[in-house]
Amino acid sequence: MGMPTPGNRPETLTGLRSAVAREAAVVALLTLVVAVASGLWDLPGRVWAWSRSTVGPLDDVVLLLAVSHLFMVFFGKRRAADLKAECVRREQAERDLRERARTDPLTGLLNRAGLAEELAAAVDDVASGGRELAVVMLDLDRFKEVNDTLGHAVGDALLRAVADRLAGELRQDDVLARLGGDEFVVLLRGAAPDAVHRSTGRLLDALRLPFEVDGLALEVDGSLGVATSGADPAELLRAADVAMYAAKADRRGVVVHSPELDRHDPAQLRVFGDLRRGIRDGELRVHYQPKAALLDGQVRGVEALVRWEHPERGLLPPAEFIGLAEATGLIRPLTDVVLARALADCRRWRAEGRALTVAVNLSARVLLDTALPERIAGLLSDHDLPAACLELEVTESAAMQDPTQALDVLHRLRALGVTLSVDDYGTGHASLSYLSRLPVSTLKIDRSFVSTMELDDDGQVIVRSTIELAHALGLRVVAEGVETRRTWERLVAFGCDEAQGYWLGRPGPAEEVVAQVAAIESSTTGSGPAPAALRS
Repeated sequence: MGMPTPGNRPETLTGLRSAVAREAAVVALLTLVVAVASGLWDLPGRVWAWSRSTVGPLDDVVLLLAVSHLFMVFFGKRRAADLKAECVRREQAERDLRERARTDPLTGLLNRAGLAEELAAAVDDVASGGRELAVVMLDLDRFKEVNDTLGHAVGDALLRAVADRLAGELRQDDVLARLGGDEFVVLLRGAAPDAVHRSTGRLLDALRLPFEVDGLALEVDGSLGVATSGADPAELLRAADVAMYAAKADRRGVVVHSPELDRHDPAQLRVFGDLRRGIRDGELRVHYQPKAALLDGQVRGVEALVRWEHPERGLLPPAEFIGLAEATGLIRPLTDVVLARALADCRRWRAEGRALTVAVNLSARVLLDTALPERIAGLLSDHDLPAACLELEVTESAAMQDPTQALDVLHRLRALGVTLSVDDYGTGHASLSYLSRLPVSTLKIDRSFVSTMELDDDGQVIVRSTIELAHALGLRVVAEGVETRRTWERLVAFGCDEAQGYWLGRPGPAEEVVAQVAAIESSTTGSGPAPAALRS
């Protein structure tokens, strides 16, 4: 049965009753008029006389009309009942449609549209002097592990269990909604700061209890962001989102939004929203810088460097947004995008005859993600690539932030066959003896030492001694920031293994890599490659 359109939709039950009442009144009025006319002008006598002089007595006709009328009354009553039932069904169907449009089908909670209505009403209530309002953004930790390991059916059952448990921790006036995935939102009405603290504590404690799902005891955790002030619903949700990612990044459980999270810049909240949308909508670009062997000038690998194609500000370098990504937890989805793009490009270069390795930087936040090895194994499988084609670069500070967990993740990555290297060596506080305990095979000397070799004898000593010590520990050495031929030649003399820098080639899009590598290798001289455009 098609749904009624505005032009032909049936009357509602109340409207139908009104129409029947009006028609009954018309019938009664017409009957009264006929009765009055019959009394005034003797209509029965006139009709009888007319019938005798023309068609004969009307007894049979009157009988048939009376019987027909009785039948019409009987079937009309049944039709009226059918129409009434149809109106009830239509009204219920419309109510169901409106409810489904604002309800999450998996959990039965409000969805994004339903939440928007409730939040708008709550904000209006606050603006008119009503009760206080707190918006709590809640994201499950380790849910993806459950989904990936046990399947989506178990993941869906877990989400339903989470929804039921969260609902049991709320007051009657509070509102719980699911935005999608493993993100939930709670509206706490009339909640003073201490009440918000108690409510979020209860929610977090409830999440940390095991969930019984299909005979399995599943454990998850949660990160909660709280916003208590904002001029409009969208601003409240964005502020709660920022606070939630801060809680996830710092493993603090609950974070209440404050201006400090926006780095004292109101525009930072907008940048966060832009970056999150940009990651989702494919605005990230990956450029690549070649690394050449000093021994023979051959290029065997490239480093992936992310850029952001902002719709208004153009192509942004990583310094413009990586810090924000790390502070808000967006660094994980950002890194996943870069990894997937880099491996796809690596696969294409191999199809073009260039078996290049690709190096991707890992921040401290990503390095401490215990699910990282499984995600990387899945990406390698998806692109049908050997693990040896991928190199992961970590900084000293990242490796030292949580040495025990970092070491565990690094060993699992190394077990996959992925190459590991320490990036920007010399800028942190780690010693080579500490780094020797990490399962890394390469050391990258920071550009701040390499680029000053020609001007500073101390810089040369540092670079040369670092190369010698790293070789003694069985590590390969890559020098960053090679910008002149003279620096290249010094590194050759010191026995450095590889180099990268503007003298060899600037970062460029994936489509230019094969040609750039060929140009570097074709320009190889006796002391190494010297691209014609940079030979000075």
